[in-house]
Amino acid sequence: MIHNDEAGAALPKVYWRSEQTVAEGRVLSDPPAPYEHEEEFMPRPCTVTPTRAVEYPNRDLPGDLVQNLSQRFDEIEEAFGSSYYEMATTAQSKAGGYPGWLQQPDWPDCHCGRRMDHLLSITATEPVEGRWFPLDEKGPASPDASRGPMADHTVVDTIGHGMAMGDLGGVYLFVCPACPDMPYTHRYDC
Repeated sequence: MIHNDEAGAALPKVYWRSEQTVAEGRVLSDPPAPYEHEEEFMPRPCTVTPTRAVEYPNRDLPGDLVQNLSQRFDEIEEAFGSSYYEMATTAQSKAGGYPGWLQQPDWPDCHCGRRMDHLLSITATEPVEGRWFPLDEKGPASPDASRGPMADHTVVDTIGHGMAMGDLGGVYLFVCPACPDMPYTHRYDC
């Protein structure tokens, strides 16, 4: 569905189902197609590669902590060829973790007053090399050893869902698990 208040933006919807319902097989075998959609928001068929990762806040760090750690961040970049911010949080489609903010963080607050938790990110691109490259997609090693594994160059354009999500950002969904109705909202970042 297209947002009426944001030109050209998709309106994410979350539908909650219980684990028991899914385990019992009560899932639609043929989900309904959206009645109104823009082709750029329709994903191409692709696989999902669940890969556990430990992430850390990136642009969410308090200013005084960034200042105290700036020398260490410089050492990390010198040693690994990537900045702390590139290594702390992946900027790709994922469940959980931290948003891979490209702009200033914009955490929503729930009506109960609590900061909402990051639920899901759907991003415009998926990594094709380096630290956050999916383990089962690994191609040859990068010529630059500090960059890590990379995709076979012949398949780079086929990795991911292929949806246009603004510039290079995406949409982040947030939820408040403290509230019984588990309200959710979203933010765009590009």
